[in-house]
Amino acid sequence: MADMAVGALDDVPWERLESAYGDGLTAEMRRALRHLLDKGAAATEEDCDPLWQHIGPLTASSAAALPFIVALAGDPGTGARNWLVQLLVYLSGTAAAPEPDGAAREWHDMWRRLRPALRKLLADPDPAVRREALPLADGVDVLLERWDAETDLAVRLPMLLALGTAARDSADAGVVSRVLSVVQDALRAGPAVMRVAAVIAWSAFDGQAPVRESDLLVEILSDPTVRPRFEDIWYVPDVDDAFSRAVVASWAAGLFEDAPAAALRFVVRLVGAARRTGDATLCAAALDEAWRLLVVRPSAAPVLLPLAGELLADPDSGVRYRAAHLLAILGAQAAPYADGLASLLDDPGEAEDLEGTVGDHARWALTRIGDPRAMPGLVERLYEPYRGQYSRSYTMGDPRLPEVEEVLAPLRAHAQSLLPALRALLREDGAGGPLTGAFLKVLTAWGPAAAPALPELVALLDSARHSWSAVDALVAMGPAAASAEGAVRGCTVLDHPAGRQRMAWGAWRLGGDRDRALRLVGEEVLSGERPGGAVRLLGDFGPAALPYADRVRQVMDEGGTWYDVTVAAVALWSITGETEPSLSALEKYVLPVPDGDGPFGAFLEALRALARIGAVSPAVRAALRAVRGSDRRLSPYRDYRAFLEDEEIRSAIDEVLALGEGVVATPPPPSAA
Repeated sequence: MADMAVGALDDVPWERLESAYGDGLTAEMRRALRHLLDKGAAATEEDCDPLWQHIGPLTASSAAALPFIVALAGDPGTGARNWLVQLLVYLSGTAAAPEPDGAAREWHDMWRRLRPALRKLLADPDPAVRREALPLADGVDVLLERWDAETDLAVRLPMLLALGTAARDSADAGVVSRVLSVVQDALRAGPAVMRVAAVIAWSAFDGQAPVRESDLLVEILSDPTVRPRFEDIWYVPDVDDAFSRAVVASWAAGLFEDAPAAALRFVVRLVGAARRTGDATLCAAALDEAWRLLVVRPSAAPVLLPLAGELLADPDSGVRYRAAHLLAILGAQAAPYADGLASLLDDPGEAEDLEGTVGDHARWALTRIGDPRAMPGLVERLYEPYRGQYSRSYTMGDPRLPEVEEVLAPLRAHAQSLLPALRALLREDGAGGPLTGAFLKVLTAWGPAAAPALPELVALLDSARHSWSAVDALVAMGPAAASAEGAVRGCTVLDHPAGRQRMAWGAWRLGGDRDRALRLVGEEVLSGERPGGAVRLLGDFGPAALPYADRVRQVMDEGGTWYDVTVAAVALWSITGETEPSLSALEKYVLPVPDGDGPFGAFLEALRALARIGAVSPAVRAALRAVRGSDRRLSPYRDYRAFLEDEEIRSAIDEVLALGEGVVATPPPPSAA
């Protein structure tokens, strides 16, 4: 075959053919094909890479290359045939597209002529080639024909899954019926692993199949004798390695997406079965799925909370790790298990490919509860991964540890015990520290409780990077930071166009010149292209800022961003004392949320604005009641941040709903300072 193919390859007028990606690459494609022919059985994945790089569908050169790729893929004397079949599968997506004119028509014509050769790949002597070629089957009839002929379970299994997908995509009731018959036969009489595959295939066109067959799924997935068989036969096209039983269990759990109650029962039963047999791998996989349910469904908490509490004592570190994290994300609800968490503070156990230790997650869980046993050494422990480097090593997987400020900011009640270590690190690192910015956010959140850190904040006023945040923290301290007014007023870090206004505002808030601050901030509001930040500062001046009310109204009405609108709405109310048009401007960020529309950042800021104004319309009140009663996380995140944001938003909802009907807060008077 090689000698004939080389001659045919040389006969193609490559130099006259259109390239997919520019001049010269057609020649590269020819060289890549010639190289594969020369290598023969010694060809590797790397030898196929140039074809992936240079071939592109819908060109004359690609059409000319197709027969050679198909021939190489079907030649048992060629190495790395799987990769060539995967390339053909990639190209088949174009074959299914509408046919344009020109070179694209040549490509489609060539693909049609090659269909018999492509179909032969489904009957290739090599099971791996047959498996990779499954997506090339043009129709259910071909798959059903091959199902009757195929004997290798590692090919039959992905073929069964492909049949399920084909039934899902077909509007022909006869096709669905024929596939259903195959699936039910496999479910009744197939080997254990194939029975699980049959449920997954069935679920593709009948979403209730996993619910009906949940007993079977739990029985087989938790059977220790079946576990090795998954990695013997569970292969799918375009994935080199077999799927483990744990991966299939996660796949099966995902089938219950539209039946959350059944999904919860399924994962809890898997955990129970795994504990009875001491199967830590399955237990960890089921806990991961329980965590994913909890990320989106608050109603799962009452069931999972006691389960996680029991698993704190599991002998496997990966299970304890996940149990501690699950309790951490549940926050105050985990208080009954504080003693168990405290017993794990020094637990060095880890979970493979995940961040931190069991002790780290137990400590975070205790901080979320507010337990003082978490406080000794907390700041130092949080800092340790950053020592000697600017950031900690992150993992892409979940669960993972939160950011430092997310741990410390809620701990205002424990500021007295945490401040000495935090202040020492600020003094040690100064403006260049890896956590200086995070610590400033924490001090701002702690407000007056952070007053002992006044010297460290003043020392950062000369930092171009941190001066603004330092001023925010000083202002949050209130009167305790009044002695820093002169330092803020004299701050010369003005590398931002709004720096002068910001420092003047900060100095005024600490007891300085109000009129100068009002003038500078007002000028920025009038002249700035993006005045949202200055508008937020202007609202602090109350009625004294009345000369700028029209510009604030303009910013709100133009609605550049939700941030601009929300801060302008509060500022306008603060300046004029009128709730309208501010309330109407804020409503557009609240009313769509019951229907599932965000963004949640805008929603939260609108809630804060409504709470500040102190008034709420009947329409907004009804919308918030609907949101509060919904069983979903009020967050776009799908990790620990979903819980933190959901808690913050729900707390803000409660605050707004607690407002009396028609009761409006009085805007703060302009400061006499």
